Amino acid sequence: MPEYDVVVVGAGTAGCYAAATTARAGLETVILERKSEENAGVIACGDALKGASEFPESIPFEQIEPAFTNTDVDHGRFEIPQEDTVLEIPIPGDLAVIDRPEYGRRLIEGATNAGATIEYNTVVNDVVQDDDGTVTGVHAVQDNNSTTYEADVVIDAGGSLSILQDKADLTDTTFDTNVQSKQFCSGYREVIEVDEPVDYSDALVFRPAKRSAGYVWYFPRSETKINAGLGFQMTEEPMKLVEDLRENIQKRPELQGGTVTSKLGASMPTRRPYDSAVAPGFIAAGDAAGHVNPTTGGGIAGAAYAGVYAGEAVIDALENGAPTEEALWEYNERVMEHFGARYAALDVYNILSTAVDTDEMMKLLAVMPGEKIAESLYSGSADLSPRLVAEAAVKTFGHWGKIYKLFKTKQRADQILEHYEDYPESPNLLPFWQERRDTIMDAVYETTGADPKY
Repeated sequence: MPEYDVVVVGAGTAGCYAAATTARAGLETVILERKSEENAGVIACGDALKGASEFPESIPFEQIEPAFTNTDVDHGRFEIPQEDTVLEIPIPGDLAVIDRPEYGRRLIEGATNAGATIEYNTVVNDVVQDDDGTVTGVHAVQDNNSTTYEADVVIDAGGSLSILQDKADLTDTTFDTNVQSKQFCSGYREVIEVDEPVDYSDALVFRPAKRSAGYVWYFPRSETKINAGLGFQMTEEPMKLVEDLRENIQKRPELQGGTVTSKLGASMPTRRPYDSAVAPGFIAAGDAAGHVNPTTGGGIAGAAYAGVYAGEAVIDALENGAPTEEALWEYNERVMEHFGARYAALDVYNILSTAVDTDEMMKLLAVMPGEKIAESLYSGSADLSPRLVAEAAVKTFGHWGKIYKLFKTKQRADQILEHYEDYPESPNLLPFWQERRDTIMDAVYETTGADPKY
């Protein structure tokens, strides 16, 4: 029976950064990856990465930098066919589009260089808990053989709707179990190679999807290799993902005759971060803890930092006694302080999108200043002054109600942001914090007219 200080489930961004962090501190760390060595690191992803030059150093930046194939992207391009409009919207901060398989391989190499070991073709199917509920390992199948891995701490970096959280008894912990499929997005993407350079190699291109609340996107890995995809919120009528994407691609002259080199689908959390992602002996990070921007689906940078914060919380807990919930709590605090509060505020806009007709939303986007849209998509708040709202209302005569709803929604998002910035310092204070948060969320639903998401 293998014994480790730390077992990390999943060799994605969060898992590799967590493993690198604990291994560098001298903890015996193993990553359990269900895919083969050849396919590990290959996932369905938009490949766009914000804050590219500000990654944590557990895996040195120069290790992953060669996977950054397009660093010239500096804005978003919103195509709004209903209004015959194209919006060019600046994107704050460094941005890059990556070769995701190469990035994944380099992450794994970075983690193993730091001292972690990795076992491929290993499917984790259950957790091990002692009598008081502390997670002490996992059960897995490798090459048709069952193996139990014992550990002081298990880090769940297994992605969306992780099986570990279904298997673990988290009843008497603060770990967030309010997780439902309607809080997720279903997506599909293809990588298309064309002969001639596209004219938007410096932009991320978005346009509304036809069948449901969602969008189609075209992210250029290079001038001639385009990552094309689409997705929809699982609260909405399902898209015919492959058919809808093919229909969109056929309308783009620059992609005709292109060669599809990769096809993949996936689900991702488009929800607020978990209220708590810790339990005795157990931490969740990355997609497995809702660490994704719910308005854009971007999750690479958040997962990297979440992995580091998880690793550092484990190091501190083991140095000071045991990985109790209290000892691991610093992880929650650091996530909320860094990006969790912002993502929770952005979730308010995601909720609004489920209650507003796509055509109406496009009309609003068409009259809003680009920098304000960028702030709403990335910072969790925007300066939507009464004057700006009035100007937008004039430009969209007959849609005053929608403009006013957007303004009121912004105020609710600001309330959520402020509340999350006051995240509790210990587990016993969490219920009081949640009660106040849920009161604000009731106001969010009332303002947006959306069905409750949680």
